Amino acid sequence: NRKHGRAEVDYFHPDLEPVLRSTYGVIVYQEQVMLISQIIGGYSLGGADLLRRAMGKKKAEEMAKHREIFEAGAVKKGYDAALAVKLFDLMEKFAGYGFNKSHSAAYALISYQTAWLKAYHPAEFMAATMLSDMDDTDKVQIFWRDAVANKVRVLPPDVNDSVYRFEPVWDEATEQGKPPRTIRYGLGAIKGAGQAAIEAIVQAREAGGPFASLFDFCARVDRHAVNRRSIEALIRAGAFDMLEANRAALLATVSSAIEAAEQAERNANQVSLFDDDADQIVAGELARVVPWDLQACLTEEKAALGFCFSGHLFDAWRDEVRRVAPTPLVRLGPSRSPQWIAGVLASVRPRMTRRGRMLYALLDDGTAQLEVAIFNELYEQYRQSLKEDRLLVIHGKVSHDDYSGGLRVSADDLYDLQRIRESRARCLALDLGGQADLKALQTLLAPWRADGDTGVAVEIGLQRPGFSCSLRLGESWHVRMDDDMLVKAKQWVGPDKVEVVY
Repeated sequence: NRKHGRAEVDYFHPDLEPVLRSTYGVIVYQEQVMLISQIIGGYSLGGADLLRRAMGKKKAEEMAKHREIFEAGAVKKGYDAALAVKLFDLMEKFAGYGFNKSHSAAYALISYQTAWLKAYHPAEFMAATMLSDMDDTDKVQIFWRDAVANKVRVLPPDVNDSVYRFEPVWDEATEQGKPPRTIRYGLGAIKGAGQAAIEAIVQAREAGGPFASLFDFCARVDRHAVNRRSIEALIRAGAFDMLEANRAALLATVSSAIEAAEQAERNANQVSLFDDDADQIVAGELARVVPWDLQACLTEEKAALGFCFSGHLFDAWRDEVRRVAPTPLVRLGPSRSPQWIAGVLASVRPRMTRRGRMLYALLDDGTAQLEVAIFNELYEQYRQSLKEDRLLVIHGKVSHDDYSGGLRVSADDLYDLQRIRESRARCLALDLGGQADLKALQTLLAPWRADGDTGVAVEIGLQRPGFSCSLRLGESWHVRMDDDMLVKAKQWVGPDKVEVVY
């Protein structure tokens, strides 16, 4: 209780006054726990320190023992047992949030110093922060997001520019005499690369200049330190993008590039017998492989970096899904009628309530994150769709949450991409351009006609410029909206020539 600026308790002792005046009924520091235990509970200084440790570690069994000791000591010193109970309850609450006073002062000083560094040397500070937790990709992601939010540019990993550490780099701000606001991503934060491999790469680059290709890279680095696993991890992370943007082709070429480098090394050793020091140039062609789509690219990138650096996973489905769920999560608001909500599933958290088991799915669409409540029956029905990094479309109620001040979302139905296409798609539109290859069209659609119920519309360009003809195929050509069919259709006519109409 607070009244007239001072603490009031039922039983008051002059020795307790400084504690109560400093806390107003709320214990802040461990030293205050020790003082109360000595004055009221009759603890020695050593015994008070043992109580402090028990509270710091939150050990329930030890706390129960100390409660008995404290109450017995208070009664022995002439205090009322009710006062001892109240004070110990207060100390137990403290155990959930309090800590050492000297630590508090140290944390305050460190907070001031780091805030100054972040304000006046943002690139150096954020690079050092990411470096300090380089092995923990979850923390690296948090720091990376913080850097971007504070307008610090983070350049992607690059075998020709990056080193092992995160480092600030020279940029336009530096040229103007200001602290740099650009960081180059450290290769050491790539899963599977390894410090020895990164150091060998940097050493080869410093000795012979930038790498010209994957074949040049494999020929110049120490392959005892840089093995196939390291190279593949670098490719997945995008560290070779400046040499070749097709990561799928690079990954498919790793074996031949290593073999070419080994063959060139054997040839060089044979030539040296004849005192011929002619340079051996290793060259080769990349495998002809279809580039990864955005989803595959970001998924592989996340496997190497721990998160999607070059984009958001929701971007892979954004254009199509926005035709069903047009409102971004950041602009979502309460409504009396159910709404369509879409995002990538970031996590699923179970919780027991009075109504039974509930699950809370965290959706992320790049604009915001939103937690959605899912009843257990619905979860059991569609649990195969509730996997991390999968697209999830929800039809449910959105209301205002008076407790948190945010939104309360409850799912009525769940959809993955396949199910939303089958239930909501009106038509599959194919733009064949000038190639009216109906035989190829028949071959494409045939495997998915048996149990399909989605119509197909075909647009064909005519010989006369500026004119085209749109044809709606009959019901016998209705198809099942399978993802494999859409992938093959895009490979045939092009990604921008295939559209799912909702």
